[in-house]
Amino acid sequence: MCPCVIMAAASVARALSPGCVHGLRLGARLLPVLSRASPAREHRLGPADDELYQRTSVSVMQKEADGAAIIYSYSPNGFNISGNRVLGPCAVVPPAILQWNVGRHTDITAESLSLFHLLEPRIEVLVVGTGARTERLDPDVLDFLRKKGIAVEVQDTANACATFNFLSSERRLVAAALIPPPASSAGQ
Repeated sequence: MCPCVIMAAASVARALSPGCVHGLRLGARLLPVLSRASPAREHRLGPADDELYQRTSVSVMQKEADGAAIIYSYSPNGFNISGNRVLGPCAVVPPAILQWNVGRHTDITAESLSLFHLLEPRIEVLVVGTGARTERLDPDVLDFLRKKGIAVEVQDTANACATFNFLSSERRLVAAALIPPPASSAGQ
């Protein structure tokens, strides 16, 4: 027989001898560790044994904005929303307050309200304040929002502000589209 084959046969025999695991020869010091019996079932886990007993701590890197906007007051010039003074008509989509490019209730169209159906998460209720009085909006505009799954409340601005604050305090997904009332009927 070739000497190479004899040496290979000897190494295979050594690899398969007692004290070998997966073809690796273990030293005499490792063999007693592997031959120990596994822990008995009576062993109770302690705080150092299981991750369920470990204390967990969380550190917040960036706090998320509360998102609850409050309309404190309104005037013919605009609104005080969460301490921010907003001039003219505005769209309140917590946590943002945006200028709204309408002058009167007749300027409210599906296009001027398109911002509200593009929001994610989708708002539940849109409160529209039409100024000193509750004005009728174009039925097509209301149908457009309802088809998008948004309930619409059309009210005079004073009541719209109160309704928005109430729904916002209940943590509802609410937005507001507000036109300031004229000077003769503004409340502070």
